[in-house]
This record gives sequence, structure tokens and C-alpha cells, in this order.
Amino acid sequence: MTASPGGPRLDCRAVPVETKAVGKTWDPASFEVEADRIRLYADAVGEENKIYHDAEAAKAAGFRDLVAPPMFAVVYSAPAMGPAILDPEVGINFPAMVHGGQEFEWKEPVCAGDVITTKAECKEIYEKDGKGFYVFETVSTNQDGAEAVRAQWTNIVRGV
Repeated sequence: MTASPGGPRLDCRAVPVETKAVGKTWDPASFEVEADRIRLYADAVGEENKIYHDAEAAKAAGFRDLVAPPMFAVVYSAPAMGPAILDPEVGINFPAMVHGGQEFEWKEPVCAGDVITTKAECKEIYEKDGKGFYVFETVSTNQDGAEAVRAQWTNIVRGV
């Protein structure tokens, strides 16, 4: 932040890409999956399938309990990704960052009552066409050690 007439402003000047954080991992983050959170998420994204709202419907469909929609992965992965993208060693110029993409490989369904633990790792940092690309991988497992989802998150920083 810089001072200016009218109040502080974010400094969005170019910051060179630094690769020293490639391979770095952060402390795992755990998330307790609650049925109400699943229902709220399903409502928020317009998911009407009963397996996301009714535990009995989910069990009848073969799930252990009320099942989370696949993209609920963003909810339980966020506590692990936050420290990674905000780490000064990674060096993301946050005000100039845009979302570049996500890829998910879903495995064991996530259900109410699960405790999901997510680990994040910086897999790649590179510059291309005046932009910095920051690629992270997360691996989320349940309380039994079963992998629920493996994800790749790409953030792009303009003006490097």
C-alpha cells in the first residue's frame, strides 16, 4: 500500500517472478464437513439433487451419509491454499493476480461427518508473455486416509 491524496492505494507495479518456493509445502489444514454446510453450498450453486440435501436419499444412492457436491472441494481446500498463495516466499503480487484455472481428480466421495485434511505444494512458477504463472497442487484425504480429491490450481499475475 502506498499513501496518496484521497487515501492509501494498492501498489500493482510489476514484481519479478521468483522460483525459490517451487517444491515448498505448507502445514496441512483440516476441515470438518457438516451436513448443513453441504446443504448451504448445494443451495448456493443451485444443486437440486436430493443426495445433496437429504441423508436418506444419499444413503439410498450408496453413499455413507449426505454427500457433498464435487466442487465443495473448493470449500475444504481453501484453508490449505490461503497460506500458500499469500506466502511472501512464493511472491505473488496479489493485487495483480487473476484466477487461471483449476483441475480436479475426484476419488472417494466426501460426506457429512468426514474430516478432510488438505496438503498444498507449490509445483511450478514460471513467466510467460509478461505474466507470472503459479501452479499449486492440493491433495485432500478423509479421516480414514482415503484420497478424496487431487487438484491443480493455477494463478496468473499480470505485469511481471
